[in-house]
Amino acid sequence: MKKRWFYSVLGTVLGVNLFWGAQVYLRSAEVAEKNDIYSHLRLFSLVLEKVRQDYVDGEKLTYQELIYGALKGMLNTLDPHSEFMEPIKYAELKKDTEGKFGGVGIQVGLRGDALTVIAPMDDTPASRAGIMSGDRIVKINGRSAERISLSEAVKQLRGDPGTEVTLTILRPSTGAIRDFKLLRADIRVDTVKDLNGKREFPLGDNQIGYVRLLQFGERTEDELDHAISRLKDQGARGLILDLRDNPGGLLDQAAQVCERFVPARTLVVSTEGRDPSDRREYRAGSRNRPIDLPMVVLVNGGSASASEIVAGCLQDLKRAVIVGEQTFGKGSVQSIITLQDGAALRLTTAKYYTPSHKVIHEKGITPDIVVPISADEAESLLYRRTPGLLESLDPERQEKARNTRDTQLDRALDLLKGITLYTSRLPDRTPPDRLTAAADPKKPAAP
Repeated sequence: MKKRWFYSVLGTVLGVNLFWGAQVYLRSAEVAEKNDIYSHLRLFSLVLEKVRQDYVDGEKLTYQELIYGALKGMLNTLDPHSEFMEPIKYAELKKDTEGKFGGVGIQVGLRGDALTVIAPMDDTPASRAGIMSGDRIVKINGRSAERISLSEAVKQLRGDPGTEVTLTILRPSTGAIRDFKLLRADIRVDTVKDLNGKREFPLGDNQIGYVRLLQFGERTEDELDHAISRLKDQGARGLILDLRDNPGGLLDQAAQVCERFVPARTLVVSTEGRDPSDRREYRAGSRNRPIDLPMVVLVNGGSASASEIVAGCLQDLKRAVIVGEQTFGKGSVQSIITLQDGAALRLTTAKYYTPSHKVIHEKGITPDIVVPISADEAESLLYRRTPGLLESLDPERQEKARNTRDTQLDRALDLLKGITLYTSRLPDRTPPDRLTAAADPKKPAAP
């Protein structure tokens, strides 16, 4: 009886092991089959030739068109930010970073399947027409923008200066749908401006300076140095860095903006790719002494990518107080890989991390002091700070815009006024760590 029981148990165990072993083998074989590059290249070649031979208009197609189409489809299945760029598209991307291109002046992204305005650029056809951060583009020239790729959307929005494009916009805050007929222009954008949308940088009340970064382009570092130099020459005692509706730009420029405010060799941002051990760190250089003014950084839902890197760095290092609303949450790294004939891949290869290793992607930066504003207030403030747009409104709307308080900016001003008043009464102490850079090594640190 015992032997029969033993052999029954043994048979059951062997049967279970055999069953699971078979399942593991089948799964391994299935994975191996899916990863067999040669069989799938044969499949791709077969389909390519079938299209060329049997498609009704196949004689009009070239191998380049078919291959480019396949590459676009492959990259578009990865994420909203990866894409294959034909030579013309790649040339347009390079123009973007140089600060000059033909179009309407908006930064767009995908939220789900919705083509969404991240931020309009100042003093462009889009901003003058009143298009706002968060608006959804429903149609472009009457054609549905549902499930459109970013590359195709940019292609339709761009064009020669003087040509027209009509955008059908859904504003989620009101549910209103409206057509905007825009005249494309040669977009030349300064990346750093003052409160009046100019580059004069006057000092405000209580000797508090204001600098707005519109995006991070090739000249941002130099433009910021010019602005801060002007403010310090006037005796600035505090600084407001406005990153609201800043859609981002170049990673190296974001790192160089950070290094203006933190000690040398300080970690400002890191990136991690597929292999976590492949970590790249960006640290502040040692060529300049950090600017030691107390700081407040303004952010909102239109602050994305490089602007989130700056806000996250200064927040983590207790160098500035972050005021405003939750940022967009675009924290992935797109590497540009140049190919033959001027084409290129824009491939997501890593994610950004703040100095304390907080991930930015799909989370964003949470302000230290949350100051929400309504959609109506945001619209009025857009009108007021966009040159030429306010004057195009009817008198009633002009009056409303002029009387709308920028509560986020007011909160930042009040905060810095209090800090500068406090520190002026303590001449032998440095300002609180949260609002200043490291103490001057020639002076004793504050207790």
